[in-house]
Parts: sequence; C-alpha cells; structure tokens
Amino acid sequence: MAFKRTNNYNDFIQNEIATLEKDNLYRRLKIVSVEKKRGTSRVDGTEQIINLCSNDYLGLSQNKEILTKTILSLKQISQCSSRLIAGNDPNIIALEEKLAEHREVECSLVYPTGYMANLGVITTLADKFTTVLSDELNHASIIDGCRLSGANIKVFRHNDMEHLLKLIKMISSERKKIIVTEGVFSMDGDISNLRQICNIAKEYNAITLVDDAHGDFIFGDSSPLSSRFSGVPSYLRVNDEVDVQTSSLSKGLGCFGGYVASTSQIRELLINKSRQFIYTSALPEHLCVSALTAYPIAKAGNRQEKLFENLNYMFKNLLQLGFKLESKSSRSQIIPVVIGDEKIAIEFSKQLLDKGIFVQAIRYPTVKKGSARLRISVTALHNNSQLAYAIDSLESIGKKLVII
Repeated sequence: MAFKRTNNYNDFIQNEIATLEKDNLYRRLKIVSVEKKRGTSRVDGTEQIINLCSNDYLGLSQNKEILTKTILSLKQISQCSSRLIAGNDPNIIALEEKLAEHREVECSLVYPTGYMANLGVITTLADKFTTVLSDELNHASIIDGCRLSGANIKVFRHNDMEHLLKLIKMISSERKKIIVTEGVFSMDGDISNLRQICNIAKEYNAITLVDDAHGDFIFGDSSPLSSRFSGVPSYLRVNDEVDVQTSSLSKGLGCFGGYVASTSQIRELLINKSRQFIYTSALPEHLCVSALTAYPIAKAGNRQEKLFENLNYMFKNLLQLGFKLESKSSRSQIIPVVIGDEKIAIEFSKQLLDKGIFVQAIRYPTVKKGSARLRISVTALHNNSQLAYAIDSLESIGKKLVII
C-alpha cells in the first residue's frame, strides 16, 4: 500500500521550512566544481570563482601525481563489503600503518569518514557508566557520538579550564571519565588548551580524546620526517599524553576517509564493538592509494609554508580593516569573520559571490544564534593577487553593509 501524506504531515513540513526561511536559517545547495586554475571553482555555473571555503588546505586533492596513481590503481569501484567480511584490502592495512607512524602511536583504524570515526570511538569507549566532558564548540560528530553512547554529558565552556576543573571535581571517582576536545576548532579556528586538559585528565584519571581533523598535516613538529606535521598534540608537545586521536583524510591530506589513532587494544576493541566500523563498507582501495600517495607530499613541508604565508596575510589585513575575528591570538588556516546577524551574513556572502569570491555564511545550528560568520579558509593554492582582490572585496562590501 502506497504511503499517503496527510495534510497534517504536509503542514508540519511546510511550517518547518517557513520557520527556517523566516529565521534566515534556510540552506540551499550550490553546485560547485573544481577548475584547473589554482584556487578557483565553478559555482552555480559561474567560472573563475576564488574559493575561500575549501578544507583542501594544502591543495592536494588536485595534485597530478596523486590523481594519476589513484586512476592507475582502479581495479574496482569498491570492495562492496565491510572489512570484517571481504573488504579488508591490503592497502587499508598499509595506510593504517602509515597513519600510526604519522601520529606516533601504536595503531590506527581507518573509517569511511571522520564523522564515523568520532561516532565509532565515542560510542565504543563511553556508556551509561561514563561521564563525558565535552567542549561546547565540539563538532556535531562528537556531540552525536556522546548522545548515542548513553553517557552522562557535561559541557564545559569553550577552552575554559576553570569550568572543566569545576565539572570534573563533581564527578564520582568510581565513574569512567572522558574529556573530548578538538585540536583546531572548525568554526572558530582557535587551538585547544590541550596541555591543561592533559594535566587535568591525569589528575582525575580521565581519558583524553582529541578530534584533530583540522590540525592534521598542518600543525606539528617540522622534524623528524616520521612525525612531521602530525597534528596539534605533537605541536603542543603532549602527543604521549593524549589517549585517543581522531582525524579526517579529507582536510590537510586532500583525500577521503577518517581514522582513529591510539593503542592496539583500543583498535581491537573498535574492530569488535564499533557498529560504525562493523556494519558499513570498507574505504575503497583506490582512495587508500590516494592517501598513501599524498602522505609523503604532505610531509615535505613546502605547502604548509605557503599556507601560513597566505593565512598571515589574510589575518593581518582583516584585522587592520577592523573586521571582528573570533580569535585575535590563536591563528590557523580557518579565519572566522564574525557578522552576528544571520540575514546580513547571507547578504555579505551573496555580494562576495557576485564579485567572484566564494565564502559561505555559517549560521545556527553550526554556530550559536546571533554569531553568524563568514568562515574564510585559505589554502596553499591561493596566490597573492587572489588574496589581495579578496581583501579589497571584503573591505568594500564590509563598508557598504556597515560591518566595518
């Protein structure tokens, strides 16, 4: 029997959409395709748009060597199976060994996405006997993982160590405790107070879990080669004190997939208990080849040098123009220009696109209501003239909308 939509159900959907539109929270998908010219995309049919909202921070998704090896490795589209059935290709194992070496840990476990990696490890390690202390600005995948785990969740104010300490003191010593944070926060661009978090975790017998998707292959020691640019824990010299690290392969590495890096025991537990690992198809072989090929290129370091040159230029000029940046001290490749009003943020984004610059307006629920922003992410692909034009455009529109 065919499902018949009732008037009440249709009314509910229409009312939900109408409310989103009224609150300037309605979203429309744009059609975006990469172009041969570095740093540009085709957006809704318009060519040569400077893309300032990509997470391809090092520009590796367009690297010819990576593309060539990926194409040559194609024997099948997918293993068409979970890893516990028939999908555990040798290239996945090789990639996990490289990633473990990269993060300076015993083992790693690859998931199809970073989102699933967070869900997988949190729901495996946490249960109703666990209290999870989570930074208020943690990614949705962390929030969802905490909720699905059934754990008691305590949210501490962003990077507020006094609040974290107050909350953890209230928890019974008999309960399991996990402190979860990000390395680089995806919408604010600042860096976690990991040193203090590790100190608190050690004192109160808590596990530390860091989602380092936006710090991976960007931050870290520049030497030795094995651990070069291995992320924020390494950058802050606390790598040995962080219990579990998760990350994405689709940011700094420019590829696809996610992973958990930790001990061999945690890896075995995830293989046997993580529903997000057990009941989904394996990461396709050719995408593992992509990541393995990108790995030494990302480790070389020249792209990070160009990336930080670009972000320092943007950061300095935006500050001088008087834009409100979420953080004036902690710099990363993510630069949030805070607008506040959702409607104005949408209009700012639209006028930038009219000028040939693609920057999305980020609104609730991704950020708090009233803190809408333009999330600018620079990459190693952008050249000086592109960034100078972007600054000029941001200035003229910012003055027109009375933002600066």
